[in-house]
Parts: sequence; structure tokens; C-alpha cells
Amino acid sequence: MNMIEIQENAELFDRNTFHVAAKARYFVEISDIDSVNEFLASDLAAGNSLFILGGGSNVLFTGDFDGVILHPAIKGIDLVSEGVDHVVVRAGAGENWDDFVDYCVRNNWGGIENLSLIPGTTGASPVQNIGAYGVEVMDFIDTVEGLYIKERKPFKLKAKDCRFSYRNSIFKTELKGNVIITRVSYRLRKKPLFNTRYPDLEKELNNYDETTVANIRKAIITIRTNKLPDPAEQGNAGSFFKNPVVTKAQSESLKPFYPTMPEYNMKDGSVKLSAAWLIDQCGWKGRSCGKAATHKKQPLIIINRGGASGKEIYDCAQKIQKSVMNHFAIRLEMEVNIV
Repeated sequence: MNMIEIQENAELFDRNTFHVAAKARYFVEISDIDSVNEFLASDLAAGNSLFILGGGSNVLFTGDFDGVILHPAIKGIDLVSEGVDHVVVRAGAGENWDDFVDYCVRNNWGGIENLSLIPGTTGASPVQNIGAYGVEVMDFIDTVEGLYIKERKPFKLKAKDCRFSYRNSIFKTELKGNVIITRVSYRLRKKPLFNTRYPDLEKELNNYDETTVANIRKAIITIRTNKLPDPAEQGNAGSFFKNPVVTKAQSESLKPFYPTMPEYNMKDGSVKLSAAWLIDQCGWKGRSCGKAATHKKQPLIIINRGGASGKEIYDCAQKIQKSVMNHFAIRLEMEVNIV
């Protein structure tokens, strides 16, 4: 097992952005694709429950993990193909997502610049179908490659087969726990089309002479840095809850009572509401529950004020869910993966 590093009783404090204390019975880091297959054939893999961990930016450990945590650290970025209008570029699952966005922006390949500064790895991007500022990664994924865990056979799924939807994919549903993603390919534009319809972004771009992929990236980094807590300073996993999608009738029943309620009409006739707004209306912005709290600027983010356990953060999230259900009869779904 030449490209496999195995630790027993491994501390996970620095491997999750909430910075909660937890241990894994085994922590296995694999840095090349052949070694993934080799590890899956081992007794260690066969005899233990397995959890795949990327950058730890979308996970909450509520206790120790009595099994194997597998971290695919496969690196490398290569140009798969290039046409007149598009390129297809492939990244190893262990590449840092924001570094990959920066690489694409420096090459003036457009599409994912709005997803700047999202924490995590490229391998995690299709799982969650990450999105921000009017862009979802599903619109730029070409293929997802990996291995089926039990069969130890490779797979290569085109974007249309990944069943992408809002913050969801086949990797969070029927393939959850059954596959390891090793590489992801993205189809990007050589002649960028800019997506700047978010008010915050439009306002920030007024500070630049022209709209380019590089300036959009800079603007989004500025916005996110000003608005969102740095996980290195205050443990968090970004948005803790998904924006709820409700029926048109549900939305219209709330409007007379909450005329300023933000809503976004979806293509299928449903309506997406702002989870942050709902939480704020329930009085949760900047509110503490023990060593956990909601962020003072963005109530959608739960922070670790220092020394919070995973269970304490989870309990806080459940209290928020209960408040929103009591006020609005809407159930907020957790975006963060609870382990």
C-alpha cells in the first residue's frame, strides 16, 4: 500500500471545519487511484464501516466514528479537450475547490467563478451540487469518475446521469456510501457568459472598471469575506440548512402576513424561500445556545464559539428547525452531513 497512509485513533479536530473534537478508529488517506482499489480489497476496508471525507467543510461529527474514514487525496489538473468555445478540464478529487476555481479563472475559463471561496474539495462538488450567487456546479460538470466500493469497479457518469437537483445528486441518494469519487471533469466556456444578477454582486462589481471572470471572482471573495465567518477563526460549515422549496399555494398563504418575504420562483412552479430570512424572523440571528450560536450577520450559519461539541451544535440546529416549524409550518432540511 505505497500511496496509502493509515492512522489509528485519529483526531478529527483539524479535519472538520466546525473544529469539534472527535476521533476515528482508522483514518486512511489515499493519494492515487490504483491505491483506492488496493485499499478496498484489504481486510481493513472489508471489516469496518466506511465514511468518505473530503475537506470536512460540510460535516458535523456528533461523536467518535468507530470505523474507517477514507480521505481521497488524489491531486492533479489536466486539460481533457479544447474546442472553439469550450474546454473540458479534469481535477483529482483531493484538489482544493477554491484553488481549482482560481486555476480556471487565471486561464479565463468561465462558468464557476461565482463559486469562489466555497470550502471543500473538487470531489465533493458534485455530491452537494454546490451553488452560490445564481450558479450551480451541475451546469458545468461534464463527468464524474470513481469506484463502486463493494464491486471495486470503476464508473464514469455523465452529468445527465448524476440526477442533479437543488443541493442534491445521485451521490447523496442511491449511491451514498456506495462509491468513491476520484476525479471530476468540468465543461467551461472560453467566451464567458457572466451571471451577475444577485444584488450584492451587482453592487460590488460597480467598484471595477469592467466585468470579467477575474473581477467576478474578486467581487465574490470580497462579499463572502465581509459577510461570512472564516472557519479558521470561528468553526462553521457554511449554510447549515437548505433554502426550503414550497408550493405556490404555501407561499401565497404566507404573503399576506409577511409581504416582504423573499421568494424565488422555480421553473417547475414551486417557490424557493430564504432559510436565512425564516430563521431571522424567529429571532435567531446572533443567538447562542451554549457554546454554539447563529452568526450575527448570517443566521443560516451556526458557529462553534469555542469548545462546542458536535451534539451541542446539532441540538442548536434542531431548536432552530422547531422554531421555523412552529412559526411558518415549514420544515428546514439540514444541508450539513451529520455523522
